Amino acid sequence: MTVTEPDPTTTGTRRRTHTWEDPLRTAAAAAEVDGLTFLRMMAAGEVPGPPIAGTLGFAVDEVDEGRVVFSFEPAEYHFNPIGSVHGGVYATLLDSACGCAVHSALPAGARYTSLDLTVKFIRALRAGSGRVRCEGLLVHLGGRTALAEARLLDAQGRLVAHATSSCMVFRPER
Repeated sequence: MTVTEPDPTTTGTRRRTHTWEDPLRTAAAAAEVDGLTFLRMMAAGEVPGPPIAGTLGFAVDEVDEGRVVFSFEPAEYHFNPIGSVHGGVYATLLDSACGCAVHSALPAGARYTSLDLTVKFIRALRAGSGRVRCEGLLVHLGGRTALAEARLLDAQGRLVAHATSSCMVFRPER
């Protein structure tokens, strides 16, 4: 990803470009191994991350069964019209953390999709806020549904947003 940061003495157009790899390659790799192995492979760069991670600039930092941690650095390109990080960025990160926490506990061939996402916004993030972390935790994994939660924390460890999500689980045919 290339980001051209603004010159603080001027106003004007900024430019941002990024590239991504074939997302179907990533999806195919996900179907071959259990969720924990897949997420660890993605974190290690052995399979490409999803294009949304590059678009928003977030990374997988930690993966354990039932737990995943993402991070990102808030930047201008995340802003809403009033000069702070858009709530959709928060929601995307929280949804990803919840989904991956569920995925980390699934067997090979199983898939999931979000059924809902409830987000509570607590404080604003801006460019210069520092690197923030989003921790997703699996709360319950059943036969057809799962429940997860995620917490978005600022660089000082303060809660920025909280989310809960239920997911539908699709297990492989036996």
